[in-house]
Amino acid sequence: MRKNKFIAFEGIDGCGKSTQAQLLKEHLQSMGHQVYLTHEPTDSHIGSIIRNIFKGRIAGDHKTIAGLFVADRLDHLQNQTNGILKKIEEGYTVICDRYYLSSYAYQGAHVNLNWVIEANRLSAELLRPDLNIYIDIAPEISMQRLKKGRSDIEIFENLQNLQKVKAAYNKAMELVKNEEQIIHLNGNQTTDELANEVWNEVQNLF
Repeated sequence: MRKNKFIAFEGIDGCGKSTQAQLLKEHLQSMGHQVYLTHEPTDSHIGSIIRNIFKGRIAGDHKTIAGLFVADRLDHLQNQTNGILKKIEEGYTVICDRYYLSSYAYQGAHVNLNWVIEANRLSAELLRPDLNIYIDIAPEISMQRLKKGRSDIEIFENLQNLQKVKAAYNKAMELVKNEEQIIHLNGNQTTDELANEVWNEVQNLF
């Protein structure tokens, strides 16, 4: 087994996953690990199309978005410059802010969930996370945090959609529980308390 790991953070918007991913990176680096922190959608050309749809700058329906995420993820994995697989081969522990469970939830809330899972099958076969960390908060808390922390809200960041996404997360995680290593953490804790719980789980990987 390789010593470096692949860890994905999951959860609805505002759950704190981006902050926890950064804190985990810093913790691992302080212990001497090489760490590469990345995110989805990516900053690639495909990822920029997704972001522009989310910001309402260009049109795109849910099926199109689901397909774009499949393409963005495959490039994210296989890119010869900074792809996840390349970083894993170079010995980095990779931390990803969202991976295919996010597609299962966000696109699976609007198109057939089994289709979304199958569309991402190749990504799963190329690389499954050693650990998926799902940070759980209520959609109502999510909206409070988004309105407080950001000046602009994306078109799908509304209470009704986040309720659908959370339900799709729960359904998807139940469907893939025998294939994926998933831990559930309470996102209503302080940042430090949550970071400690994250570390208690992650240190077992090493």
